[in-house]
Amino acid sequence: MIDFIVESVLLGVGLAMDAFSVSLANGLHDPGMNGGHRLKIAGTFAWFQFMMPMIGWVCVHTVVEAFTALQPLIPWAAFALLVWLGGRMLLEGIREDREQCPQGADPVQNRQVSGRELLLQGVATSIDALSVGFAIASYSAGRAFGAAVIIAVVTLVICLAGLSIGRRFGMQFAGRATIAGGLILIGIGIKIALF
Repeated sequence: MIDFIVESVLLGVGLAMDAFSVSLANGLHDPGMNGGHRLKIAGTFAWFQFMMPMIGWVCVHTVVEAFTALQPLIPWAAFALLVWLGGRMLLEGIREDREQCPQGADPVQNRQVSGRELLLQGVATSIDALSVGFAIASYSAGRAFGAAVIIAVVTLVICLAGLSIGRRFGMQFAGRATIAGGLILIGIGIKIALF
């Protein structure tokens, strides 16, 4: 049970790094953001991070169960997807970490994120969580639901922190957060393949 919780928390941390980076940007653009709006943004990211693994899990169980010969390949598919996504995040994080705000530019625009922008951000930052359905394909429905809930709670907390940090310190941590997320996803992919 402890392994399940730790693995779910680590999945949540790894998957939430894109949302964390976007939360930093949202906090930077709206430093006067009230608590309700911060909760709305973080809640949106958490909802998408909950739904995507469940959608992936359902897809695996409706398609792959018909082809039982493919089931031994699921851990390797999860490994490939998580390493690919983690590597992509790692490269994006390194690139973001090297980019700096142009000299003399004012990064604070003080604008509130619209509902449409928030939905697009939610989808964009959680699409990689769809592949987690492959990673948790061996879980029962209850266990998959529990993992998705833990991932959502972790995302909520991380995004609230990202909004606060963004409001106070700006974007200097965004690239490092994405790098950490990429490394965590790669590590989980390796663990799934080897153990």
